[in-house]
Amino acid sequence: MKVMLMLAGGLGLGVAATFLPTHQASAQEGCMWEAGLKAYELDEDGITALYDCISDDLAAGYAGGDNPVAAEYRSWGVTATGAAAPGAHSDRMLLTFANDVAFDTYVEYGFGDDFAMPVGSVLAKESFSLRNNGAPRPGPLFIMTKVAAGEADEFDNWVYGAVQPNGNAMRISQSFCHDCHVGFADQDNLGYPASEVRLGQ
Repeated sequence: MKVMLMLAGGLGLGVAATFLPTHQASAQEGCMWEAGLKAYELDEDGITALYDCISDDLAAGYAGGDNPVAAEYRSWGVTATGAAAPGAHSDRMLLTFANDVAFDTYVEYGFGDDFAMPVGSVLAKESFSLRNNGAPRPGPLFIMTKVAAGEADEFDNWVYGAVQPNGNAMRISQSFCHDCHVGFADQDNLGYPASEVRLGQ
């Protein structure tokens, strides 16, 4: 069963954020935190508040270009209960959406030699952080597409892409992305959400 968009970081790091909500303005103008604070230092309520501030701007920005995934990913299933602490994507918070082909398999959070995502799976990972002055900072939308054997064998048949926060295409290196994701080879190269925000965990 798909999960609609919910916000609950669940990190419990206990860092109090200075949050000044002004939702009438745009997220970039109306939401500020303590200068120098990192998004991953926020507690669950802080992460929820930050995502509430930036969520609409993320979707609108990504959809501002001509990428078809950016235009539709918000109608897909959300693979976690909320954004969570970063992994290899710098200090950004991450929230992954999965298309209909991918969702049921992805949220098994499977692993092992026999685990593989179905061909046609598309994953879209939102990213965001805080600027040094405490303002929300949109990050790229990272995209992974599972293709048929023979189409991208050198990258385990994943094709990587990204959209900048303004909707423009982002140049990325397939080998650079693969060299990191191959560290999750027993998960079909998937870096799953943090365990505390996985569905059903």
